Amino acid sequence: MKILLTGATGYIAKRLLPVLISEGHEVVCCVRDRRRFDASPYDPAYISVIEVDFLNKTTLDSIPHDIEAAYYLIHSMTASIDDFECLEKESARNFRDYIDKTNARQVIYLSGIVNDKLLSKHLLSRKAVEDTLKEGGYHLTTLRAGIIVGSGSASFEIIRDLVEKLPVMVAPRWVNTRCQPIAIGNVIEYLKGVLMNEKTFGKSFDIGGPDVLSYKEMLLRFAEVRNLKRRIFVLPVLTPRLSSYFLYFITSTSYKLAANLVNSMKVEVVCCENNLNKIIPIDLISYKKAVRRAFDKIMQEEVLSSWTDALSERALERGISRLVNMPCFGCIIDKKRRVIKDEKAVLKCIWTIGGRNGWYFATRLWHIRGVFDKFLGGVGYHRGRRSPTRLHPGDAIDSWRVLLASKQEKRLILYSELKMPGEAWLEFRIKDNVLYQTHTFRPLGLMGRIYWIAILPVHHFIFSGMIRKIAKCRTLPKIETAAR
Repeated sequence: MKILLTGATGYIAKRLLPVLISEGHEVVCCVRDRRRFDASPYDPAYISVIEVDFLNKTTLDSIPHDIEAAYYLIHSMTASIDDFECLEKESARNFRDYIDKTNARQVIYLSGIVNDKLLSKHLLSRKAVEDTLKEGGYHLTTLRAGIIVGSGSASFEIIRDLVEKLPVMVAPRWVNTRCQPIAIGNVIEYLKGVLMNEKTFGKSFDIGGPDVLSYKEMLLRFAEVRNLKRRIFVLPVLTPRLSSYFLYFITSTSYKLAANLVNSMKVEVVCCENNLNKIIPIDLISYKKAVRRAFDKIMQEEVLSSWTDALSERALERGISRLVNMPCFGCIIDKKRRVIKDEKAVLKCIWTIGGRNGWYFATRLWHIRGVFDKFLGGVGYHRGRRSPTRLHPGDAIDSWRVLLASKQEKRLILYSELKMPGEAWLEFRIKDNVLYQTHTFRPLGLMGRIYWIAILPVHHFIFSGMIRKIAKCRTLPKIETAAR
């Protein structure tokens, strides 16, 4: 069967893709930037990649007409606090209108549970997308999920940050709101199971695990799995804004995502009874077991996707290709070089930079800059990295985004996502037993140049020390398997 998979670089789609291919389906992956998608693990006979932006109608002609089914897995919650509803509705409308021109018989949409009387903007937007998709000439199957528990999911990483960092937590009153979390494995089973299943055509199903828990209970059970003792005190005076800032500063999430999640936490997301488990009988995984499985994947370095895979900066939305060729004109460039003895060891050192390994020199200063960035509304430092050993364009490494990662060329290019009056690139390249480290800064106006002059001594100290440490690398640094 020929299937269209939208949001192919996103958290859910990356998990679903190998399952569809293993079932023998031919999958057409929709991405906004081809460079961010790694198709190398898959047989070319079963996968094709097309560049499509559903907010730009002119790009939709690349979608083949002979598809038989489509997954709609596009989500804009991290784009903005205020305008993501409009973006989601426009995207869904453009998708619907074009899919109507194809041979697709079924569209499968993953939404959120919307049973409460008062819904957040996020859940209202999810419902509006569903209503928009229903107007198509195909059969729509909607799966509505609440909290998804899996290695790399936003919910999992936020809970992990809170539990592992804070022995005592002061939480808002809606931490007592009930929800029905579901393991990522069960979500993928349902997404696969409803494909071309006529019993699911034109229907919506709530999907959840066997446990109905409050957010407080989820935090405490997570702590039990990690063998940690935690206490949670509930205060009625914490406003949504204060709660959003609390999540933003304590966890690795962005403020936009934190604000949308906090607003959704006030809404009870518990499943209504339905017959989906009779149509698709699967063994539902308990919350504690789902957490244990997630950590098993982390320890085995098998985290297939992470919420940080989504592009977070406006500058990156137009694609990595636009940024990978570092500019020269009007830029301030700091070039350093060091003769090395072992290219292989140094390359491994470069490929494991960031995350739990740190930046090999003055890592505490990177942390301080990340804290400062958080106060400016930026991404901060603590996003870590999805894999401690593998890199691919689009991956996040702390406050940087990977633009190019080529072991053949012995070259790594990173783009800074810190808040600053300008743009910054960091390149590592090895050639003829020489390590080249280039930091490029393109200032934005006068403030950009003042910013660079102000931090010049710190930059010189950090980057000089970093290349010195990397050049002396003889063996692969210790890899912390508990990667973010």
